Amino acid sequence: MTVHIREAVDEDWPRIWPFFRAICAEGETYVYPYEPTEEEGRALWMERPPGLTVVAVDDAGTVLGSAKMGPNRPGPGAHVSTASYMVDPAAAGRGVGRALGEYSLTWAREQGYHGMQFNAVVESNARAVYLWQSIGFQIIGTVPGAYKSRSHGYVGIHVMYQKFD
Repeated sequence: MTVHIREAVDEDWPRIWPFFRAICAEGETYVYPYEPTEEEGRALWMERPPGLTVVAVDDAGTVLGSAKMGPNRPGPGAHVSTASYMVDPAAAGRGVGRALGEYSLTWAREQGYHGMQFNAVVESNARAVYLWQSIGFQIIGTVPGAYKSRSHGYVGIHVMYQKFD
C-alpha cells in the first residue's frame, strides 16, 4: 500500500471525524474529551496557519489517518514545534503513523523550527512510544498518573522531544 500525504481541506473533515470520535471515545491515547461534539473535534484538529493539518490517503483517496502540527507554544516558545496524529483503526499497522510522523518532522525542519516536542504521550500507548523513539524522539520526563485511561486507570504521560541540528 502506498501512503500519500497532503494538506487537509474542509471536505476531509467528514472523513476524519469518524475515527477522531472513535479514538477519543476509546479513552486510551488523547487528552481530549471522551465524547467531543463534531464542532469541538474540528476546532481541536483542523489547524490554522502557522499550523497545518494533513491527511494520509491511499491510492483510492481513502483517508487512513491525519496529523496536525505547528508551534508548541506562542511567543518565546514558538521556535519548537509539536504534532499530533490519529490513524483510523482500520489502517493500524500499515505504516500510516510512521509516514505521518516522518512528514511532520520534515515539515517542521523546513519551517525553521529548532525541534519537536510531544507534550502528552500516554505511557501505556506502547505502540506510539516505540514508534516515536524509533524515529528519534527521547522521553525527557514523565508526569506520573497524569492521564486517566479507561482501561488502565491512572497512568503517566511522557514528554518527548527531538532536537533538530
